[in-house]
Amino acid sequence: MKIVFATNNQNKVKEVQALLPNSIELMSLKDIECFEDIPETQETIKGNALQKANYVYDNYGFTCFADDTGLEVNALNGAPGIYSARYAGPDKNSENNIEKLLTELIHKKDRSARFKTVIALVGINEPKTFEGICKGEITTKKEGEKGFGYDPVFKPNGHTSTFSQMPLSTKNTIGHRGKAVQQLITFLKSIN
Repeated sequence: MKIVFATNNQNKVKEVQALLPNSIELMSLKDIECFEDIPETQETIKGNALQKANYVYDNYGFTCFADDTGLEVNALNGAPGIYSARYAGPDKNSENNIEKLLTELIHKKDRSARFKTVIALVGINEPKTFEGICKGEITTKKEGEKGFGYDPVFKPNGHTSTFSQMPLSTKNTIGHRGKAVQQLITFLKSIN
């Protein structure tokens, strides 16, 4: 089965490919020569995931899944949320996003947060969505070299290290995207 993962983020592709069975060939947007900026104009994480998956399916004809992820920080009323990738500006710079987040939390005692991923699958029967949540806290400084995005400042509940300090296998097991992908895989196996 060939499925497009609607992303150009090769880190995400590697993360998800590591979880998929060999019977599923994962293609990225680059593989189908989709180079345009796919719109993300919805007001929810789920809405953005569905919008992206529908765009690829409607314009390229491939069964597709898309994810949207937001970091929701309690002390910031759920921000950055759907604006996580562009928190510090439209250039999607992770370093700047982290800097802004840590600056806004300097005087906050409550550093609790959660990552939320929604994966939308389009092209097999009715559209389906799968949600993964990982609760944790924002550290006071960056820790670790692995991962991407906010991984260096997010420490999951029950763990002493950030996502950036963990092996990918551990992050995939406990992380938001891994949880949503596992649900997707279970569904794909059920129809295969």
